[in-house]
Amino acid sequence: MQEAALKEFIDGWSDNGSGAKDIFLGLKAHLEGLEGVEFDFKARPGVTYSLRAKHVSQTDRPLFAMVDVIDDDPGDRWLSVCFYGEYISDPDELGDFVPGGLLGEDAACFDVADMDDSLFAYVKERLSEACASAAKG
Repeated sequence: MQEAALKEFIDGWSDNGSGAKDIFLGLKAHLEGLEGVEFDFKARPGVTYSLRAKHVSQTDRPLFAMVDVIDDDPGDRWLSVCFYGEYISDPDELGDFVPGGLLGEDAACFDVADMDDSLFAYVKERLSEACASAAKG
């Protein structure tokens, strides 16, 4: 992972009070606590900053989840957390189905603009579920 670029991004992020930075850091910490997870970080200033998580056992895809910081306005960022559709369930139907939305494959994406404890917990559950799916190869 491009750790220096990720650190520079996080250190330079002035949150506008929405909690988006704290959400990002919380999701990153959750992913770091899952066994076998590796990261890639892609910075596209003015567009997105993507933290991409992959399980070491994955052979068919380059990631299992993508936590995108949408950079519409650096002072007003929000998150979009996307998964391959078949890697997760969405029992509460909180995600959006996005045809071809994750590297050209169908995706389930969750938009998080403000700190909402229940949505935060729900997305963390989806991260764990996607990691378990990816661990199967």
